[in-house]
Amino acid sequence: MKKSNLCFQLVACSLILGFVRAVTLELREGNSTCIKADLSASFSITYNTTNTLTTVKVDLPDSTTVDQGSSSCGSDGRPVSLVGVFGPGHTLGLSFSNNGSMYSVNMLIIQYNLSDSALFPLSNSSGVVTVMTESVGMWAWLNTTYRCVSPASIPVGGAIVTFSGVKMEAYMTQEDLSPVESVCTADQEGTTAAPTTPSPTTTPVPSPTPQDLPEQGTYAVTKGNDTCLMARMGLQLNITYTSQSKNNTVQEVVNIHPNLTTASGTCGASISTLVLDHEGNTIISFTFTLNTTSNKYHLSGLVLVANWSDMSEPVSVSNSNLAYLTSVLGRSYSCNSEQSLIITDAVSINTFRLQVQPFAVISNQFATAVECQIDQDQMLIPIVVGAALSGLVLVVLIAYLIGRKRSNAGYQTI
Repeated sequence: MKKSNLCFQLVACSLILGFVRAVTLELREGNSTCIKADLSASFSITYNTTNTLTTVKVDLPDSTTVDQGSSSCGSDGRPVSLVGVFGPGHTLGLSFSNNGSMYSVNMLIIQYNLSDSALFPLSNSSGVVTVMTESVGMWAWLNTTYRCVSPASIPVGGAIVTFSGVKMEAYMTQEDLSPVESVCTADQEGTTAAPTTPSPTTTPVPSPTPQDLPEQGTYAVTKGNDTCLMARMGLQLNITYTSQSKNNTVQEVVNIHPNLTTASGTCGASISTLVLDHEGNTIISFTFTLNTTSNKYHLSGLVLVANWSDMSEPVSVSNSNLAYLTSVLGRSYSCNSEQSLIITDAVSINTFRLQVQPFAVISNQFATAVECQIDQDQMLIPIVVGAALSGLVLVVLIAYLIGRKRSNAGYQTI
């Protein structure tokens, strides 16, 4: 019995048992629940000992409780947040924000106490360490449950937090998690749908083209008082979906109107995200990744969620294996020509007059741009045509001179 009690008290017990337990954290205000999370989490923390660096791995124990003093439903003016506490001074905190249509984890905060010798043996420090990151990547529609069964590792200072089996909702309006789920990209990629036979009412539709090109909008993400991501572009959605009124599959080309669009996002050392909310019924998320070895960045992920009135069900697609819009750190990327960013066979985003810089923005200005290959090729076309015409004129001129010389030679006196 004593051995069992000792195992229960040690945070590392679940490592000995060889599995990660799920933990339920629920924050209530009065008789209502505002945040609830069912999740598993493990921590990999590197700390200093006398002679070397040591890494300890520990799971979030099922004895974790909600820190009522640090957590908030938002009614007291503090950010909406859920903080779990375990052991002697260790915490896991999630801070939330919403834009009226979606909510997201905008900050992940962990705190660990190096004086806990059970977790940090031979540590040469006894202080409490607090680390945080804004690059979390958890978001969902309001009044839906964020679900991500797949493991997701998030660097936080000198630690790495790995979440799995997550079902979570903030800004709740009901007592339990919503049965409607917003599924993370990793779970969507891991799901393979069974092949289906097309419905008789599904007919091929030619790709339509709107009469007007999309208006160019300017979007920005700030960090503190500084702009950390800038984008200027015209956007056009090409979506195939099932129409509720027509009872068949239709293809729509829709322009994004900048004056009806709000921008938000996060900036990190190697990952930055731009999220656009168009009219409250369309969300587009752009994820840019920086390779710190080559100092090159690219558009690595796209998410599009649309819930239009004529859709029989919302469209939610994502792709995190992209390699568009490549440039180098310290420079922007530009492309005046039309580009098609393909998310799936049924959904793509067309860009026009695009310029973007997701890293190293200085003084709210775009840096010198790396031009796309299409623009470079179009610049070469008039040069090549001009050179060809010049060559043709030169050939004609030479032929004329040779012909004239021969003609003159025929009238020489004998």
